[in-house]
Parts: sequence; structure tokens; C-alpha cells
Amino acid sequence: MTTSEHLLQVQDLRVSFRVDKHNTFEAVKGISFDVPKNRTIALVGESGSGKSVSAMAILGLLPENARIPAASRALYGGEDLLKATPQRLQAIRGKDISVIFQEPMTSLNPVFPVGEQIGETLRLHMGLTARQAASRAVDLLAEVGIPNPALRVRSFPHELSGGQQQRVMIAMAIACEPKLLIADEPTTALDVTIQKQILELIAGLQEKHHMSVLFITHDLGVVGEIANHVVVMQNGVVQEQATVREIFESPQHPYTKALLECRPRLDRRPKRLPVIDDFLK
Repeated sequence: MTTSEHLLQVQDLRVSFRVDKHNTFEAVKGISFDVPKNRTIALVGESGSGKSVSAMAILGLLPENARIPAASRALYGGEDLLKATPQRLQAIRGKDISVIFQEPMTSLNPVFPVGEQIGETLRLHMGLTARQAASRAVDLLAEVGIPNPALRVRSFPHELSGGQQQRVMIAMAIACEPKLLIADEPTTALDVTIQKQILELIAGLQEKHHMSVLFITHDLGVVGEIANHVVVMQNGVVQEQATVREIFESPQHPYTKALLECRPRLDRRPKRLPVIDDFLK
């Protein structure tokens, strides 16, 4: 695939955190992967493998104690986002690249109606008036499948279910029709029925708006439903990357095989749920 077909290219990304005056912790250890245009890439691994840190580094959303060396690059349209100014990143976030976070209740502001929060994004990045933004917010809530959107646009986050809150987050993320959507464990806090609805919603929006999606998850079952390509991470390192079919049918790395083996099976009831170390040792 040529460079022009890639929307985002991450090259030798390293992220460390200063723990104290003398010690640092290296969370991401030189990973590289590409996000093609109009495709869904899944970043997969256990909690603590460096998935979310990698995505947040791209957008400049890491805490002050984070360190990224000059050799690391995250090329978006030829522009290195890791070298971009805070003002430039502010212009990109929410407009060209949007994020759906893992827990909507901690991402939505509890003191403002959801329509007003969606409208703020539209006014900031699209220059809409308050009236135009309010009307567009209703349309967006309808697009993500929230019933009675004209009524719900005035609801506060606590008045919505967990699935509806996540749909509001998705509406906010697609409001400016971004080129790249980063979905950071967007279904973890939801029950399996709502998970499936959210996955189908994201897949449908990706196709409709011709977005690229970087989908971060620890659940390989989810990956099979939504992704085209898989990047497997362990302890801050990319262990394997391939198409979804190759990952499921012929995984190469022992860690990938272990992840697949840990999926719950329907044909037998184990005494306990398997863990990664059961298959690595």
C-alpha cells in the first residue's frame, strides 16, 4: 500500500513516564503501524499493553510527565502530529481526528444538556451559530439511533442509559465528519446486547462517512466483527500485525495464539476462566 493510501503512519513511537526524580517507566517501546484510508484497524492487547497510551500520544493528550523522543513520528497527511503545536492539535482534535472514550459518564459534562455539548463542538470547529448547532445536534442524535432526539437533546447525561450515553459520545465524535475516529474500548462498560448495537453503529457510520477507524480493544471477539487489520500489542511492543482473517486462521506469535485461546468457549465449561499465562508457559 502506498504512502498516499495511508491516513496515519506511526513510526518508532516510544513513550515513557517519569515516575520520580531518578526513575522512568517505558510504556511504549518503538511501535510502528499504519492506518489506511477508509479502513478499520484494531489495536489489540491486554490492559497495560500500551494501546491507549499510543493513541493518546498521537493526539497530544498524555500527562505532563510523559516523554516522547524526537525520533518518534505520527504522520497525518505528511504532518508530524508529535511535533505539532498545542494550537494546531486543538484545531485537529474533534474536527479531523475524533475520539470515543471508554467511559462516557466520565467524558460527558454532568451539568450541561447533551445537545449543548454536541453543539459546542460544532460551533468551535464548524463555525455554526447556536441555532444551527442545536438543529444539527438533533440530527446527529437521530443518526446514532437515539429515540425522540428532539426531546433527548435537552437531557442531562445522568438521564440517559449507558448505551445512550455512548451514542451521544459517538454523535459528538462524528459531528464534524472526521477523517479518523479513535474508539478507545467504547463497548467495555456495556452489556453484550448494547455492545453489538454500538459495534454495528460504528461500522455503519464508518462506511457512510468514509472514515478510518482506530479501534482499541482487548476483546478479539469484537475485532472479528469490525476490523480489517489487526495490530497485536504486548508490554509496549507490537508482536504481530496482519489481516483479521490471517490473525484468526493462522496466528504467528505465541501471544496472539494465547489471546485467541482465552476466548470463552461454548462447547465446554472450564473450572476457571483461562488467562494468557496458561498458554504462554
